[in-house]
Amino acid sequence: MTISRRDLIKVGLAAGTALSIPSVLRAQTGPTAARTVRMVMDLPSVFDPIVSTATTTANHGMAIYDTLFALDTKLMPQPQMVGKWGVSDDKKKYTFELRDGLGWHDGTPVTAADCVASIRRWGQVDPGGQLIMARASDISKIDDKTFTIALKEPLGLVIDLLAKTAGPVPFIMREKDANRPATEQVNANIGSGPFKFNDPLAKPGASFTYDRNEQYVPRSEASDGFSGGKVVNVDRVIWDNIADQQTAFAALQSGEVDFLSSPPADLYPAIKSDPNLELEVLYKAGNVQFMRMNCLQKPFDNVKARQAMLHLIDQEAMMRTTFPPEYLSSVTSIFGNHTPYSNDENTGWYKKGGDPERAKQLFQEAGYAGEKVIIIQPTDEAWNSNAAQLLAATLRKIGVNAELAPGDWAGQSARIRNKGPVESGGWSIFMTNASDFYFSNPAGNPVLSANGEEGWMGWPKSDEYEALRAKWADVETPEERKALARKMQHEYWNFVGLVLLGAVVSPIARRKTLTGLIGMPEETPMWNMRKA
Repeated sequence: MTISRRDLIKVGLAAGTALSIPSVLRAQTGPTAARTVRMVMDLPSVFDPIVSTATTTANHGMAIYDTLFALDTKLMPQPQMVGKWGVSDDKKKYTFELRDGLGWHDGTPVTAADCVASIRRWGQVDPGGQLIMARASDISKIDDKTFTIALKEPLGLVIDLLAKTAGPVPFIMREKDANRPATEQVNANIGSGPFKFNDPLAKPGASFTYDRNEQYVPRSEASDGFSGGKVVNVDRVIWDNIADQQTAFAALQSGEVDFLSSPPADLYPAIKSDPNLELEVLYKAGNVQFMRMNCLQKPFDNVKARQAMLHLIDQEAMMRTTFPPEYLSSVTSIFGNHTPYSNDENTGWYKKGGDPERAKQLFQEAGYAGEKVIIIQPTDEAWNSNAAQLLAATLRKIGVNAELAPGDWAGQSARIRNKGPVESGGWSIFMTNASDFYFSNPAGNPVLSANGEEGWMGWPKSDEYEALRAKWADVETPEERKALARKMQHEYWNFVGLVLLGAVVSPIARRKTLTGLIGMPEETPMWNMRKA
């Protein structure tokens, strides 16, 4: 007889059984102190937010670094590190002056030279940064607090791109760190943000500790999304990695931890029934789950094989491996469901339940000859692991030699940078997600680029699509941009740079004593939180 996780939880709750507490928490004998917040989070395996696009790395960056501009709750850019800025009448020269009170965690002041070096490094790898660098004739320091971006031709998206929230985020680093090539990791965790990384207490794979930066000077405005005053109301935040969800839930119930970033769906009823806990959706537009294929290697170097995956996927089945149906929706636009540019162009491939027979035919047309298809399976991420198993089974049913590659996400996130064949440690498919908002700006979104080996993991290439994407920055009206979005999507679904798997609104779980959490796309900021 098979006993489900839910049955085990019910038995434990009914009997009042205390589930085992992870070793990272055993030193504590009771609930966390009022000035310390413990959050069960995925931990970053890479700290450098320019090298890695992982949300875990961007979360780390949000804590210790700061940005020149930041998005408010209306998703509009507002000055953050910048005190004053202006643009010339011909729209070719932007001048930025830093606000007072900015300092690095090592005690030195933030200068314009730090900003110039950071923008240049970010511009090596981020599509939005690359666009700025391609248009720039010069980026230079004027004095210690002032720098300029001079353009060869106008670029109306400069401020929007400097305020982007998804990786690589244009965090400002010390000049000596930002002078490293974007392909080389910065190992020093020295920022100017509201939290300091506590290196002595770091336990890779187990927990990371962030202490309030007592020297941080927040803006005077009220907190508003990622913008406004980043006021820290606690002394310490600890991120714990607790792989076993039952153990994490028990720790939340007992007050050993205060927050679960991704509670499993089978725990939702138990969370809702506990008077001390809250199940809360922070970002109402939710996330888009999607699949990337290695377009450099067989079989997905052939566009027919990529098109086969479009027809194969049953979005509802993929998402319901983990999430309750009331949190789900289908998605067919590369611009998400809730952005102004979402559209239905060239979406005839979508069929409720999928179309495995059409997928099988397309694999045959691709000349598929039994090549091994390696599917990355992060075993510490419930949906990703469950969806990978279903995908492998679905591929096998149509004659594809699918094989799972299980392992934790930290290790797998390094593997997906491998461009080589599966025989050399490469991969064929991995799955991930991003906020719906992330898909609103293809100029600054590496996932929506198609520039081959210079682009994001998967490395699809389409010169026709890239020519359309290059026009995005210069379109002047919303109507023109919507028309361009339809043309881009038409071409995108011809070459298939990714496969959409569904959309989900994912709640977090917290103790009711923890309040002030900010709901924004991508990252979970730690300022503004209060603990009673």
